[in-house]
Amino acid sequence: MFVDEVEIHVQGGKGGDGCVSFRREKYVPRGGPDGGDGGDGGSVLVVAQKGVNNLAALAHRKHWKAKNGQPGQGSQRHGASAEDLIIRVPPGTIVIDVARGFVMKDLARPGDQVCVARGGKGGKGNVRFKSSTNRTPYEATPGGEGEQRRIRLELKIIADVGLLGKPNAGKSTLLSRLSRARPEIASYPFTTKHPNLGRVQIDMDRSFIMADIPGLIEGAHAGAGLGHEFLRHIQRAGILVHLVEPQPADGTDPLDNYHAVRKELELYDHRLGQRPEVVAVTKADLPEAQSVRHRLAERLRRPVLLVSAVTGQGLNELLAAIVRTLDQHEQPGASPPGEMRTPGGIEQ
Repeated sequence: MFVDEVEIHVQGGKGGDGCVSFRREKYVPRGGPDGGDGGDGGSVLVVAQKGVNNLAALAHRKHWKAKNGQPGQGSQRHGASAEDLIIRVPPGTIVIDVARGFVMKDLARPGDQVCVARGGKGGKGNVRFKSSTNRTPYEATPGGEGEQRRIRLELKIIADVGLLGKPNAGKSTLLSRLSRARPEIASYPFTTKHPNLGRVQIDMDRSFIMADIPGLIEGAHAGAGLGHEFLRHIQRAGILVHLVEPQPADGTDPLDNYHAVRKELELYDHRLGQRPEVVAVTKADLPEAQSVRHRLAERLRRPVLLVSAVTGQGLNELLAAIVRTLDQHEQPGASPPGEMRTPGGIEQ
């Protein structure tokens, strides 16, 4: 199950109470106060961890509470502080305070973390209140309450390359040919219900992450279909590979489909319209593929590739174009500009 958005309630642990105690030992007159402080309550931390792929582990647990600190004891023994509660999420997760409506932190890289609910401070024991005028204090403070809030976690997958296009343009098939990912593939539109990630190996030392973004339709920027869920993930892609189907099953014009998808990107986020893009006409074995390629190249006034994920035609040229584009442009995702990823990351 792929989950890319959850809403949970988090609460820090309560601090331990301070202790009221007096030293009573044989041959020790006027022992005085010796109550220790309480321990601090645990905090709730959200940590981005490499290898965690989605938020499915959080989908069925809505309440996360850290443990309480231990109370103080006599002989000036302080209570133990509780350990922090760690919620592990994928890199690319945004943490949002629901009540106040602001972003607490964007956990873009592995190791990034944010404290979403701080634990309460431990109370003071009566030894803290002794003085020359108050030699037998019966005062102690209770432990502080932990913070609590409702947060929303939104995952925007981080990939070097994002595949996009109309439904049934061949994105999943292409991903399965270039990587070890095995997305669901069928002849009908909207087969892909969530983004799929795959690692594409270039040579022994270089590889990149490619994401198959589910097909977009007109009105996606306003939430049509699963527009917001799909478009959110494109924002993290370093470059875009736009696939155009030469003979759509619904009889629409391929060039109009290309511009419709581009329009949805720009309406959702104008910066997506400026993202580096590689354009390719898929299903090269179809009769109309070559003419569609020429028409699109003339309209865009730049090269358009012709590929077939079934026969393998043009895949080497597509990979070369992707690598050139990655090398030439800075990537706004998690990787430093122009960095090619090395083996060992996300792989399906």
